[in-house]
Amino acid sequence: MSMLDLTPREPITRQALRINPLAGCQPLGAIYASLGIHGCMPHSHGSSGCSRYQKTLLQRHFRRSFKVTTSVLKESAAIFGGDANLKTAVKNIFDLYNPEIIAVHTTCLSETIGDDIKACLCDFPLPEGKYLIHANTPSYTGSHITGFANLAASAIQYLAVDSGSPNDKVCILPGFVNPGDMKEIKRISALMGVHYIMLPDTCGVFGQRRLEKINEYPAGGTRVADIIDLGNCKKTFALGKYASEAAAVQLREQCGVPLVLMDLPIGIEATDRFIMALKQISRQDVSYDLEEEREQVIDIILDAHPYFYHKKIALFGDPDLIIALAEFTAGIGMIPQYAVSGTPGAYFEDRMREIFRKYKIDGRAKNPADLFDLQQWLKNEPVDLLMGDTHGKLLARAEDLPFVRIGFPVMDRHVHSYLPVVGYRGAIRVLDMILNALMDRLDRDCPENDLVFI
Repeated sequence: MSMLDLTPREPITRQALRINPLAGCQPLGAIYASLGIHGCMPHSHGSSGCSRYQKTLLQRHFRRSFKVTTSVLKESAAIFGGDANLKTAVKNIFDLYNPEIIAVHTTCLSETIGDDIKACLCDFPLPEGKYLIHANTPSYTGSHITGFANLAASAIQYLAVDSGSPNDKVCILPGFVNPGDMKEIKRISALMGVHYIMLPDTCGVFGQRRLEKINEYPAGGTRVADIIDLGNCKKTFALGKYASEAAAVQLREQCGVPLVLMDLPIGIEATDRFIMALKQISRQDVSYDLEEEREQVIDIILDAHPYFYHKKIALFGDPDLIIALAEFTAGIGMIPQYAVSGTPGAYFEDRMREIFRKYKIDGRAKNPADLFDLQQWLKNEPVDLLMGDTHGKLLARAEDLPFVRIGFPVMDRHVHSYLPVVGYRGAIRVLDMILNALMDRLDRDCPENDLVFI
């Protein structure tokens, strides 16, 4: 018997306690955003354990190793402050690892101490051609999505400049998605004839060969020169409110670049909106490749409709992903009965209510929430399918539900980070995962004489 088997059916009101939480801490997202900058060394201003846990989680998700440095704050720093540790660390990083840029993020410890990172580093003698940025990412508020957003906004705040010479490009803020998704977003933009700068960009960061030297960096990531040039873009496409809005607003206020805030382009409707927005920029017709992919998605939906029509689904994970998945699944005839996220913010429940009203669904959404909340709902009204990250596998077993792994982190499967869930190609993959899970359950439960090969 597991702990989840003891979850009571009766709702329990909680204010401070989280059981099986649905969010990581801010430094986790800040590290991932930092790795999307070319030649960048993420630096954790805290104790060594702060960076070790985040690094381990990212490595388990992407199946690749990478470097993260730390200030190694100890008892004395907790009393006298960690400024000296930080300055020494930054100097050693440039001397030993020779990054083009260091991205410093704070932790619970340094935030509680009250270290003023900006004041500490403002007079640091930077080597020629090197850059240094920082973001405040206390773990006791927000989530890994908040940390990702804060680091991306900080990169723009420190580096982006409006030189007065338009570059005829758009800024694409992809949100907290896998490298495979970023690659697909770039492919769609290129097919629509749109020149872009993406920040952050983890393509070519986790899929590269292992680096041999300590001062060697992956080939991928957004170049510092391109981040500086963001101030000359003609528009920003911010994909996902929670992960991308802060950076888009920063770029608008700092350099006057107008922004378009959109849901992640998952499913037909959201991808249509993204492509139409790109079309307004390029003034080109939609690429034949994209039209063909859209037709393939529609064909699959029509062919497989009997398997997922009116199937109830429970969604959990990062808010931008869950909002997009809810709209997609509702649009193909499924019922997103439950949607929960651990990242705070009123927008999640408001947007979910819009989706419920649009598709006439009597659903429930909660934010911030945890898997304990979701399991109590499931015990009172079960669903047909569970979708979310690896942390839901025990819940799926306890409630005997088919389970589709999607989002972050997925630690018990391989290959997922290379394959997109955005765009029409991504929609095909999501449909494939949903259909396989439902049909596998159908095969498991049906009588032996009803098993068929079609």
